[in-house]
Amino acid sequence: MTVSIVLFTSDLRLHDNPALRAALREADRIVPLFVYDDGLRATGFAVPNRRAFLADCLEDLDSGLRERGGRLVVRSGDVVDQVRRVVTETGAARVHVAAGVSRYATRREERLRAALGDTGCRLVVHDAVLTAVAPGELLPTGKDHYAVFTPYFRRWTSEGVRDFLAAPRKVPVADVKSEPVLPRAEITGVSPGLGPGGESAGRKRLLAWLTGGIAGYEDGHDDIAGDATSRLSPHLHFGTLSAAEVIHKATREGSPGAQAFVRQLAWRDFHHQVLAARPDAAAQDYRSHGDRWRTDTKEITAWTEGRTGYPFVDAAMRQLRHEGWMHNRGRMVVASFLTKTLYVDWRVGARHFLSLLVDGDIANNQMNWQWAAGTGTDTRPNRVLNPVVQGKRFDPAGGYVRRWLPELAEVPDRYIHEPWKLPDDDRSGVDYPAPVVELTEGRARFEQARGA
Repeated sequence: MTVSIVLFTSDLRLHDNPALRAALREADRIVPLFVYDDGLRATGFAVPNRRAFLADCLEDLDSGLRERGGRLVVRSGDVVDQVRRVVTETGAARVHVAAGVSRYATRREERLRAALGDTGCRLVVHDAVLTAVAPGELLPTGKDHYAVFTPYFRRWTSEGVRDFLAAPRKVPVADVKSEPVLPRAEITGVSPGLGPGGESAGRKRLLAWLTGGIAGYEDGHDDIAGDATSRLSPHLHFGTLSAAEVIHKATREGSPGAQAFVRQLAWRDFHHQVLAARPDAAAQDYRSHGDRWRTDTKEITAWTEGRTGYPFVDAAMRQLRHEGWMHNRGRMVVASFLTKTLYVDWRVGARHFLSLLVDGDIANNQMNWQWAAGTGTDTRPNRVLNPVVQGKRFDPAGGYVRRWLPELAEVPDRYIHEPWKLPDDDRSGVDYPAPVVELTEGRARFEQARGA
Protein backbone atom coordinates (compact mmCIF):
# COMPACT_ATOMS: atom_id res chain seq x y z
CA MET A 1 0.00 0.00 0.00
CA THR A 2 1.40 3.40 -0.99
CA VAL A 3 0.83 6.45 1.22
CA SER A 4 1.17 10.19 0.63
CA ILE A 5 0.71 13.05 3.09
CA VAL A 6 -1.11 16.30 2.36
CA LEU A 7 0.04 18.97 4.78
CA PHE A 8 -2.77 21.54 4.97
CA THR A 9 -1.65 25.08 5.78
CA SER A 10 -3.65 27.94 4.25
CA ASP A 11 -5.55 25.71 1.83
CA LEU A 12 -8.27 24.31 4.10
CA ARG A 13 -10.60 23.06 1.39
CA LEU A 14 -11.51 20.05 -0.73
CA HIS A 15 -12.51 21.95 -3.88
CA ASP A 16 -9.68 23.06 -6.16
CA ASN A 17 -6.87 21.75 -4.02
CA PRO A 18 -4.02 20.67 -6.35
CA ALA A 19 -1.94 19.26 -3.49
CA LEU A 20 -4.79 17.04 -2.35
CA ARG A 21 -5.60 15.84 -5.87
CA ALA A 22 -1.94 15.07 -6.61
CA ALA A 23 -1.66 12.94 -3.47
CA LEU A 24 -4.84 11.03 -4.33
CA ARG A 25 -3.61 10.32 -7.87
CA GLU A 26 -0.34 8.78 -6.79
CA ALA A 27 -1.14 6.85 -3.60
CA ASP A 28 -3.50 4.14 -2.40
CA ARG A 29 -4.14 6.06 0.82
CA ILE A 30 -3.33 9.54 2.03
CA VAL A 31 -2.93 11.36 5.33
CA PRO A 32 -4.77 14.72 5.30
CA LEU A 33 -2.65 16.35 8.01
CA PHE A 34 -2.96 19.62 9.88
CA VAL A 35 -0.46 20.62 12.57
CA TYR A 36 -1.19 23.16 15.29
CA ASP A 37 2.23 24.67 14.72
CA ASP A 38 4.20 25.83 17.75
CA GLY A 39 6.11 28.17 15.44
CA LEU A 40 3.00 30.19 14.60
CA ARG A 41 2.15 30.48 18.27
CA ALA A 42 5.66 31.72 19.00
CA THR A 43 5.46 34.42 16.32
CA GLY A 44 2.21 35.76 17.78
CA PHE A 45 0.29 35.00 14.61
CA ALA A 46 -2.14 32.62 16.30
CA VAL A 47 -4.41 35.31 17.79
CA PRO A 48 -7.95 34.57 19.08
CA ASN A 49 -9.91 35.66 15.98
CA ARG A 50 -7.84 33.60 13.57
CA ARG A 51 -7.73 30.66 15.99
CA ALA A 52 -11.53 30.71 16.24
CA PHE A 53 -12.00 30.93 12.48
CA LEU A 54 -9.43 28.15 12.08
CA ALA A 55 -11.40 25.94 14.49
CA ASP A 56 -14.45 26.29 12.24
CA CYS A 57 -12.32 25.55 9.19
CA LEU A 58 -10.84 22.38 10.63
CA GLU A 59 -14.19 21.06 11.86
CA ASP A 60 -15.70 21.67 8.42
CA LEU A 61 -12.72 20.13 6.63
CA ASP A 62 -12.96 17.03 8.82
CA SER A 63 -16.69 16.80 8.11
CA GLY A 64 -16.11 17.06 4.36
CA LEU A 65 -13.44 14.37 4.48
CA ARG A 66 -15.69 12.05 6.50
CA GLU A 67 -18.44 12.44 3.89
CA ARG A 68 -15.88 11.05 1.43
CA GLY A 69 -14.78 8.14 3.60
CA GLY A 70 -11.83 9.88 5.20
CA ARG A 71 -11.00 12.15 8.14
CA LEU A 72 -8.63 14.93 9.11
CA VAL A 73 -5.50 13.97 11.04
CA VAL A 74 -4.54 16.63 13.58
CA ARG A 75 -1.28 16.94 15.48
CA SER A 76 0.29 19.60 17.71
CA GLY A 77 3.91 20.70 18.04
CA ASP A 78 6.70 21.62 15.68
CA VAL A 79 5.34 21.13 12.18
CA VAL A 80 8.52 19.54 10.83
CA ASP A 81 8.80 17.10 13.73
CA GLN A 82 5.16 16.08 13.38
CA VAL A 83 5.39 15.55 9.62
CA ARG A 84 8.49 13.43 10.05
CA ARG A 85 6.70 11.34 12.69
CA VAL A 86 3.74 10.69 10.39
CA VAL A 87 6.16 9.72 7.61
CA THR A 88 7.78 7.21 9.97
CA GLU A 89 4.42 5.87 11.15
CA THR A 90 2.98 5.38 7.66
CA GLY A 91 5.97 4.90 5.37
CA ALA A 92 4.73 7.78 3.22
CA ALA A 93 6.63 8.35 -0.02
CA ARG A 94 5.51 11.96 -0.63
CA VAL A 95 4.54 15.02 1.38
CA HIS A 96 2.49 17.57 -0.57
CA VAL A 97 2.21 21.18 0.58
CA ALA A 98 1.09 24.50 -0.91
CA ALA A 99 3.85 27.04 -1.53
CA GLY A 100 3.85 30.13 0.69
CA VAL A 101 5.52 33.51 0.26
CA SER A 102 6.23 34.64 3.81
CA ARG A 103 9.67 34.11 5.28
CA TYR A 104 8.09 31.70 7.76
CA ALA A 105 6.50 29.62 4.99
CA THR A 106 9.64 29.41 2.88
CA ARG A 107 11.69 28.50 5.94
CA ARG A 108 9.15 25.77 6.75
CA GLU A 109 9.64 24.31 3.28
CA GLU A 110 13.42 24.38 3.68
CA ARG A 111 13.21 22.64 7.06
CA LEU A 112 10.80 20.01 5.74
CA ARG A 113 13.04 19.26 2.77
CA ALA A 114 16.07 18.88 5.04
CA ALA A 115 14.22 16.74 7.59
CA LEU A 116 12.86 14.38 4.94
CA GLY A 117 16.17 14.05 3.15
CA ASP A 118 17.25 10.81 4.82
CA THR A 119 13.79 9.21 5.06
CA GLY A 120 13.26 8.38 1.39
CA CYS A 121 10.21 10.63 1.42
CA ARG A 122 10.05 13.48 -1.10
CA LEU A 123 8.61 16.95 -0.46
CA VAL A 124 6.39 18.24 -3.31
CA VAL A 125 5.58 21.97 -3.18
CA HIS A 126 2.61 23.17 -5.23
CA ASP A 127 2.46 26.70 -6.66
CA ALA A 128 -0.73 28.70 -7.31
CA VAL A 129 -2.72 27.03 -4.55
CA LEU A 130 -2.97 30.02 -2.23
CA THR A 131 -3.10 32.56 -5.09
CA ALA A 132 -4.64 32.55 -8.56
CA VAL A 133 -1.27 33.04 -10.27
CA ALA A 134 1.88 31.78 -8.61
CA PRO A 135 4.28 34.44 -7.30
CA GLY A 136 7.20 34.63 -9.71
CA GLU A 137 5.25 33.22 -12.63
CA LEU A 138 4.83 36.66 -14.21
CA LEU A 139 8.05 38.66 -14.46
CA PRO A 140 8.93 41.92 -16.22
CA THR A 141 11.98 41.84 -18.44
CA GLY A 142 15.18 41.84 -16.41
CA LYS A 143 13.45 42.05 -13.01
CA ASP A 144 12.33 39.61 -10.34
CA HIS A 145 8.86 41.10 -9.74
CA TYR A 146 6.43 43.82 -10.78
CA ALA A 147 6.75 46.91 -8.58
CA VAL A 148 3.70 48.71 -10.05
CA PHE A 149 0.23 47.20 -10.14
CA THR A 150 -1.09 48.43 -13.50
CA PRO A 151 1.48 46.67 -15.73
CA TYR A 152 1.20 43.61 -13.51
CA PHE A 153 -2.57 43.59 -13.95
CA ARG A 154 -2.29 43.89 -17.73
CA ARG A 155 0.02 40.87 -17.81
CA TRP A 156 -2.07 38.99 -15.24
CA THR A 157 -5.19 39.54 -17.36
CA SER A 158 -3.56 38.55 -20.64
CA GLU A 159 -1.98 35.37 -19.27
CA GLY A 160 -5.18 34.11 -17.63
CA VAL A 161 -5.76 32.06 -14.49
CA ARG A 162 -5.39 28.30 -14.26
CA ASP A 163 -8.59 26.25 -14.35
CA PHE A 164 -9.93 24.90 -11.07
CA LEU A 165 -10.42 21.33 -9.91
CA ALA A 166 -13.52 19.61 -8.57
CA ALA A 167 -13.55 18.18 -5.07
CA PRO A 168 -12.64 14.48 -4.86
CA ARG A 169 -15.46 11.98 -4.41
CA LYS A 170 -13.49 9.57 -2.23
CA VAL A 171 -10.60 10.19 0.14
CA PRO A 172 -9.12 6.92 1.47
CA VAL A 173 -7.07 7.70 4.58
CA ALA A 174 -4.25 5.69 6.16
CA ASP A 175 -4.69 4.48 9.73
CA VAL A 176 -2.81 6.96 11.92
CA LYS A 177 -3.48 8.57 15.28
CA SER A 178 -5.08 12.01 15.49
CA GLU A 179 -5.81 14.61 18.14
CA PRO A 180 -9.23 16.26 18.47
CA VAL A 181 -9.89 19.64 16.87
CA LEU A 182 -10.01 22.48 19.41
CA PRO A 183 -13.62 23.76 19.38
CA ARG A 184 -14.23 27.44 18.72
CA ALA A 185 -16.24 27.71 21.93
CA GLU A 186 -13.11 27.05 24.01
CA ILE A 187 -11.18 30.00 22.55
CA THR A 188 -11.33 33.20 24.58
CA GLY A 189 -10.87 36.80 23.48
CA VAL A 190 -12.72 36.40 20.18
CA SER A 191 -14.41 39.44 18.63
CA PRO A 192 -18.17 39.12 19.26
CA GLY A 193 -19.09 39.80 15.63
CA LEU A 194 -16.63 37.37 14.06
CA GLY A 195 -18.22 35.44 11.18
CA PRO A 196 -18.18 31.65 10.72
CA GLY A 197 -15.27 29.87 9.08
CA GLY A 198 -15.00 26.75 6.98
CA GLU A 199 -15.33 25.73 3.35
CA SER A 200 -19.10 25.25 3.59
CA ALA A 201 -19.60 28.76 4.95
CA GLY A 202 -17.23 30.16 2.34
CA ARG A 203 -18.98 28.50 -0.59
CA LYS A 204 -22.36 29.63 0.72
CA ARG A 205 -21.12 33.22 0.92
CA LEU A 206 -19.57 32.99 -2.55
CA LEU A 207 -22.84 31.77 -4.05
CA ALA A 208 -24.76 34.59 -2.40
CA TRP A 209 -22.21 37.10 -3.66
CA LEU A 210 -22.29 35.85 -7.25
CA THR A 211 -26.08 35.80 -7.38
CA GLY A 212 -26.95 38.87 -5.34
CA GLY A 213 -24.07 41.27 -4.85
CA ILE A 214 -21.30 41.24 -7.41
CA ALA A 215 -23.22 43.01 -10.19
CA GLY A 216 -23.41 46.17 -8.08
CA TYR A 217 -19.82 46.06 -6.91
CA GLU A 218 -18.41 48.66 -9.30
CA ASP A 219 -20.79 51.35 -8.09
CA GLY A 220 -21.26 50.18 -4.51
CA HIS A 221 -17.94 48.86 -3.24
CA ASP A 222 -17.04 52.16 -1.56
CA ASP A 223 -20.48 52.58 0.02
CA ILE A 224 -19.19 51.80 3.47
CA ALA A 225 -22.60 52.09 5.15
CA GLY A 226 -24.17 49.80 2.55
CA ASP A 227 -21.50 47.13 3.19
CA ALA A 228 -21.66 46.10 -0.46
CA THR A 229 -18.46 44.03 -0.54
CA SER A 230 -18.05 40.27 -0.72
CA ARG A 231 -16.49 39.70 2.73
CA LEU A 232 -14.67 36.75 1.17
CA SER A 233 -11.23 37.84 2.35
CA PRO A 234 -11.14 35.57 5.46
CA HIS A 235 -11.98 32.57 3.29
CA LEU A 236 -9.31 33.47 0.75
CA HIS A 237 -6.78 33.91 3.56
CA PHE A 238 -7.49 30.51 5.11
CA GLY A 239 -7.92 28.91 1.69
CA THR A 240 -11.46 27.69 2.32
CA LEU A 241 -12.11 29.26 -1.07
CA SER A 242 -9.77 29.04 -4.05
CA ALA A 243 -8.82 32.36 -5.62
CA ALA A 244 -8.72 30.69 -9.03
CA GLU A 245 -12.26 29.32 -8.67
CA VAL A 246 -13.60 32.65 -7.39
CA ILE A 247 -12.04 34.50 -10.35
CA HIS A 248 -13.38 32.05 -12.94
CA LYS A 249 -16.90 32.20 -11.53
CA ALA A 250 -16.83 35.98 -11.17
CA THR A 251 -15.57 36.33 -14.75
CA ARG A 252 -18.44 34.20 -16.03
CA GLU A 253 -20.88 36.58 -14.33
CA GLY A 254 -19.53 39.19 -16.75
CA SER A 255 -20.88 42.45 -15.32
CA PRO A 256 -18.80 45.62 -14.81
CA GLY A 257 -19.09 44.85 -11.10
CA ALA A 258 -17.52 41.44 -11.65
CA GLN A 259 -14.66 43.02 -13.60
CA ALA A 260 -14.01 45.50 -10.79
CA PHE A 261 -14.10 42.67 -8.25
CA VAL A 262 -11.62 40.55 -10.21
CA ARG A 263 -9.27 43.52 -10.32
CA GLN A 264 -9.26 43.55 -6.52
CA LEU A 265 -8.35 39.85 -6.49
CA ALA A 266 -5.46 40.66 -8.80
CA TRP A 267 -4.17 43.09 -6.14
CA ARG A 268 -3.96 40.11 -3.79
CA ASP A 269 -1.73 38.22 -6.24
CA PHE A 270 0.30 41.39 -6.83
CA HIS A 271 1.13 41.73 -3.14
CA HIS A 272 2.08 38.07 -2.88
CA GLN A 273 4.53 38.36 -5.77
CA VAL A 274 6.07 41.49 -4.22
CA LEU A 275 6.62 39.77 -0.88
CA ALA A 276 7.92 36.60 -2.52
CA ALA A 277 10.64 38.67 -4.21
CA ARG A 278 11.23 40.99 -1.24
CA PRO A 279 10.57 38.99 1.95
CA ASP A 280 12.23 41.70 4.05
CA ALA A 281 9.28 43.97 3.18
CA ALA A 282 7.31 42.19 5.90
CA ALA A 283 9.26 44.25 8.42
CA GLN A 284 11.33 46.80 6.48
CA ASP A 285 10.42 49.66 4.15
CA TYR A 286 10.06 48.51 0.55
CA ARG A 287 11.05 52.04 -0.50
CA SER A 288 12.53 54.00 2.37
CA HIS A 289 12.12 57.75 2.75
CA GLY A 290 14.30 57.94 5.85
CA ASP A 291 11.25 58.54 8.02
CA ARG A 292 11.83 59.43 11.65
CA TRP A 293 8.47 58.28 12.92
CA ARG A 294 6.81 59.84 15.95
CA THR A 295 5.93 57.79 19.01
CA ASP A 296 3.03 59.30 20.93
CA THR A 297 1.49 56.66 23.18
CA LYS A 298 -1.68 58.65 23.84
CA GLU A 299 -2.34 59.23 20.16
CA ILE A 300 -1.64 55.59 19.28
CA THR A 301 -3.99 54.43 22.04
CA ALA A 302 -6.70 56.81 20.85
CA TRP A 303 -6.31 55.35 17.35
CA THR A 304 -6.48 51.71 18.48
CA GLU A 305 -9.52 52.39 20.69
CA GLY A 306 -11.40 54.45 18.12
CA ARG A 307 -11.22 57.70 20.12
CA THR A 308 -9.30 60.01 17.77
CA GLY A 309 -12.12 62.53 17.47
CA TYR A 310 -12.51 61.80 13.76
CA PRO A 311 -15.73 59.77 13.37
CA PHE A 312 -14.86 57.97 10.14
CA VAL A 313 -11.57 56.75 11.60
CA ASP A 314 -13.10 55.80 14.94
CA ALA A 315 -16.02 53.92 13.39
CA ALA A 316 -13.66 51.80 11.32
CA MET A 317 -11.43 51.02 14.30
CA ARG A 318 -14.42 49.95 16.37
CA GLN A 319 -15.69 47.76 13.56
CA LEU A 320 -12.29 46.07 13.54
CA ARG A 321 -12.46 45.36 17.26
CA HIS A 322 -16.04 44.06 17.10
CA GLU A 323 -15.88 41.98 13.92
CA GLY A 324 -12.22 41.19 13.38
CA TRP A 325 -12.74 42.71 9.93
CA MET A 326 -12.87 46.17 8.35
CA HIS A 327 -14.19 47.56 5.09
CA ASN A 328 -11.37 48.27 2.62
CA ARG A 329 -12.17 51.98 2.42
CA GLY A 330 -11.91 52.11 6.21
CA ARG A 331 -8.56 50.33 6.11
CA MET A 332 -7.17 52.91 3.71
CA VAL A 333 -8.38 55.86 5.75
CA VAL A 334 -7.27 54.65 9.18
CA ALA A 335 -3.87 53.64 7.80
CA SER A 336 -3.35 57.01 6.16
CA PHE A 337 -4.42 58.74 9.37
CA LEU A 338 -1.96 56.81 11.53
CA THR A 339 1.03 57.01 9.21
CA LYS A 340 0.59 60.45 7.67
CA THR A 341 -1.61 62.54 9.96
CA LEU A 342 -0.14 61.20 13.21
CA TYR A 343 3.13 60.25 11.46
CA VAL A 344 3.41 56.94 13.33
CA ASP A 345 5.40 53.98 11.98
CA TRP A 346 3.34 51.74 9.69
CA ARG A 347 4.60 48.70 11.59
CA VAL A 348 2.64 49.85 14.66
CA GLY A 349 -0.56 49.80 12.64
CA ALA A 350 0.30 46.54 10.89
CA ARG A 351 0.87 44.80 14.24
CA HIS A 352 -2.45 46.06 15.61
CA PHE A 353 -4.30 44.90 12.52
CA LEU A 354 -2.69 41.46 12.74
CA SER A 355 -3.77 41.20 16.37
CA LEU A 356 -7.43 41.39 15.32
CA LEU A 357 -7.96 40.80 11.59
CA VAL A 358 -9.33 37.38 10.79
CA ASP A 359 -8.04 37.82 7.22
CA GLY A 360 -4.67 39.16 8.37
CA ASP A 361 -1.83 37.68 6.35
CA ILE A 362 1.67 38.98 5.93
CA ALA A 363 1.57 39.72 2.20
CA ASN A 364 -1.66 41.71 2.06
CA ASN A 365 -1.48 43.30 5.49
CA GLN A 366 2.11 44.48 5.34
CA MET A 367 2.10 45.56 1.72
CA ASN A 368 -1.19 47.44 2.08
CA TRP A 369 0.17 49.22 5.14
CA GLN A 370 3.31 50.13 3.23
CA TRP A 371 1.17 51.41 0.35
CA ALA A 372 -0.74 53.63 2.79
CA ALA A 373 2.45 54.84 4.45
CA GLY A 374 4.08 55.70 1.14
CA THR A 375 6.93 53.28 1.77
CA GLY A 376 5.52 50.59 -0.53
CA THR A 377 4.40 50.39 -4.15
CA ASP A 378 2.20 53.51 -4.28
CA THR A 379 3.38 55.75 -7.12
CA ARG A 380 2.13 58.77 -5.13
CA PRO A 381 3.84 58.09 -1.78
CA ASN A 382 2.94 61.43 -0.20
CA ARG A 383 -0.81 61.35 -0.79
CA VAL A 384 -2.83 61.94 2.40
CA LEU A 385 -6.44 60.83 2.82
CA ASN A 386 -8.47 63.43 4.71
CA PRO A 387 -10.84 61.49 7.02
CA VAL A 388 -13.45 64.25 6.99
CA VAL A 389 -13.52 64.44 3.20
CA GLN A 390 -13.51 60.65 2.96
CA GLY A 391 -16.40 60.42 5.42
CA LYS A 392 -18.50 62.98 3.57
CA ARG A 393 -17.84 61.25 0.27
CA PHE A 394 -18.31 57.61 1.23
CA ASP A 395 -20.66 57.90 4.22
CA PRO A 396 -22.59 61.09 3.41
CA ALA A 397 -25.60 60.36 5.62
CA GLY A 398 -23.43 59.05 8.47
CA GLY A 399 -25.00 55.60 8.57
CA TYR A 400 -21.67 53.87 9.07
CA VAL A 401 -20.52 56.30 11.74
CA ARG A 402 -23.77 56.02 13.69
CA ARG A 403 -23.64 52.21 13.50
CA TRP A 404 -20.31 52.09 15.31
CA LEU A 405 -20.38 55.31 17.33
CA PRO A 406 -23.71 55.28 19.20
CA GLU A 407 -22.64 58.42 21.10
CA LEU A 408 -23.11 60.32 17.83
CA ALA A 409 -26.50 58.79 17.00
CA GLU A 410 -28.40 62.05 17.43
CA VAL A 411 -25.89 64.33 15.72
CA PRO A 412 -27.36 65.94 12.57
CA ASP A 413 -26.01 64.80 9.21
CA ARG A 414 -24.21 68.08 8.52
CA TYR A 415 -22.08 67.64 11.66
CA ILE A 416 -21.67 63.85 11.70
CA HIS A 417 -18.12 63.96 10.33
CA GLU A 418 -17.19 67.19 12.14
CA PRO A 419 -18.89 66.97 15.55
CA TRP A 420 -16.56 69.61 16.98
CA LYS A 421 -18.52 72.13 14.90
CA LEU A 422 -21.75 71.42 16.76
CA PRO A 423 -23.30 74.58 18.26
CA ASP A 424 -22.87 74.73 22.02
CA ASP A 425 -26.58 74.20 22.59
CA ASP A 426 -26.47 70.87 20.68
CA ARG A 427 -23.46 69.36 22.46
CA SER A 428 -25.24 68.20 25.60
CA GLY A 429 -25.24 64.41 25.82
CA VAL A 430 -22.56 64.04 23.14
CA ASP A 431 -19.70 62.23 24.88
CA TYR A 432 -17.12 62.27 22.12
CA PRO A 433 -13.51 63.43 22.26
CA ALA A 434 -12.02 66.43 20.53
CA PRO A 435 -9.65 65.64 17.62
CA VAL A 436 -6.24 64.40 18.76
CA VAL A 437 -4.62 66.68 16.16
CA GLU A 438 -5.72 69.28 13.65
CA LEU A 439 -5.61 67.86 10.14
CA THR A 440 -3.71 70.83 8.75
CA GLU A 441 -1.12 70.51 11.52
CA GLY A 442 -0.69 66.79 10.89
CA ARG A 443 -0.35 67.22 7.14
CA ALA A 444 2.17 70.05 7.47
CA ARG A 445 4.24 67.97 9.89
CA PHE A 446 4.21 64.99 7.54
CA GLU A 447 5.10 67.02 4.46
CA GLN A 448 7.93 68.72 6.28
CA ALA A 449 9.27 65.36 7.46
CA ARG A 450 9.09 63.90 3.95
CA GLY A 451 10.47 67.05 2.37
CA ALA A 452 7.46 67.16 0.07
